[in-house]
Amino acid sequence: MGRLAHLDPAQYLPRFAWAYFTPQPLKNRVMGRNNVYYYWSKLIYLTSSDYFMTIFPNRHHSSLNSAFSRLCCAVAASLLALCLGASAYGQVKLPVLGDSVSGTISTQQEYEFGRELLRQIRRETPMLDDPLIMEYIVSLTYKLAVNSELTDHRLEFVLIDSNILNAFAAPGGIIGVNAGLFLFAQNEGQFASVLSHELAHISQRHYARRVQQAQRNALPSIAGLLASLVIAGVAGGDAGQAALMTTQAVGQENQMRYSRSNEQEADRIGIRTLYNSGFDPFDMAGMFEQMMRMNSFSQRMPEFLSTHPLDENRIADSKNRSNALPPVNHIQNIEFMLMKHRVNIHYSNDMDAYVASLERALPQLNGLEADAAMYGIALGQLEKGQFVEATQSLQGILSKEPNRITYVNLQADIAREAGNLDRALDILNDHLRINPENHPLTMSLADTFEAAGRYQEAAAVLEKHALIRPNDPQVWYQLAEIQGQAGNISKVHQARGEYFITIGDFTRARSQFNLALEQERDRLVRAKIQQRLDFIRSLQNRFYR
Repeated sequence: MGRLAHLDPAQYLPRFAWAYFTPQPLKNRVMGRNNVYYYWSKLIYLTSSDYFMTIFPNRHHSSLNSAFSRLCCAVAASLLALCLGASAYGQVKLPVLGDSVSGTISTQQEYEFGRELLRQIRRETPMLDDPLIMEYIVSLTYKLAVNSELTDHRLEFVLIDSNILNAFAAPGGIIGVNAGLFLFAQNEGQFASVLSHELAHISQRHYARRVQQAQRNALPSIAGLLASLVIAGVAGGDAGQAALMTTQAVGQENQMRYSRSNEQEADRIGIRTLYNSGFDPFDMAGMFEQMMRMNSFSQRMPEFLSTHPLDENRIADSKNRSNALPPVNHIQNIEFMLMKHRVNIHYSNDMDAYVASLERALPQLNGLEADAAMYGIALGQLEKGQFVEATQSLQGILSKEPNRITYVNLQADIAREAGNLDRALDILNDHLRINPENHPLTMSLADTFEAAGRYQEAAAVLEKHALIRPNDPQVWYQLAEIQGQAGNISKVHQARGEYFITIGDFTRARSQFNLALEQERDRLVRAKIQQRLDFIRSLQNRFYR
């Protein structure tokens, strides 16, 4: 369901003056495609000062005075450049990270910076709202993390709505994955190899090392360069290069890229992580070769290579390290194949052709590949509104594995979209008893209550879920939408305020909680709202003192 485009453009008009939240039309409910962010192109008339105050709500305060807050400011400033263009941004001076007063950022500063950076990434980058894909990435990454050298497992994830091959790691345990990685990884091991490599960058604190190296080289505008490298991971190489232009340090950016020694270390540790997690270590070399082929046959290199230098020697070294390990027999996971179909369908421009290609290939497939293809066919048929055909296609694989959540979720989606809402609710409630608090099933349950016009019940589901996932912007956005439909005006503003906190827009968050205070008469609720206002103030004091 298209809950979060990444931001509703109406909330960033120069005259931001709405008192009550009006839910946006829900489109592409099943696959969660997001359309709203495309309207950003129509908001170019926003003045740079309006937009600057949006990203830096308290910029009139005294200058930021800690290493991580200055770095956060640089990230936001660089992101601003991507939205407005380098010419509009030329007057803004980036802060410098790591001067003689602040010193190199500490582990705790890295963590705190990472959480602020996460808010900015969520705010400025289109996210793919697909709970099933997100849960798969989270589950796989934690499987790798427990077998890695990572000691702090407080990870946060972002799923970028981009068909470009890329993934990135940022300070403080932030893992970002472009949906396009599913399109180019030939198997789960190759997909996992990229994640294990990024986990190694985090565990070895390569970001902090680059800052330290840049200090020794007296490299100017360190924060801007580091921010640009993160943006290159999020938005793609052209955008990253645009941000680099704004730092007035073109030609020096290579000093801030991952060094060959960084990459060798991440490869070495990543291969060990991959092997310890039960994957074939040769999958890392296989993924590298896939990237090299893409680079050879295209005028544009994969975005991953823009910050991760790769050559034949590195591939050979990866193979040699894998050769030194005992053979492993990894059993393929069908969930990767299912998620790959979800992403393919999300980016498909011709659903009829995609479904037809799967139907043609099906006789040559067997085992897990055949089951995954049937799932893709059923999903494509649902997208085309062929509910009877989708039910028939799903039936065979569902009978084999009646408790596989990905199949159950599709079964409920088909029933809901066909208008059989009671059947969809029965399916979801039955399986939530088996898998309580499961994220994809819970979000689907809220969607189904909403489709049935049972807004109070939908709101109750999401209010409970928000307690489990308090930092999930998609949950808060959907909750605000449903509270508006239920007519709970105070709760609309409270949920909207929580959403703005998750994307780092403290001014908007404060505004929403103040609007909630105007509506609310319950003393206990008013006290809770005031606590949230105090929390916002504390965040602003930490990052924008």
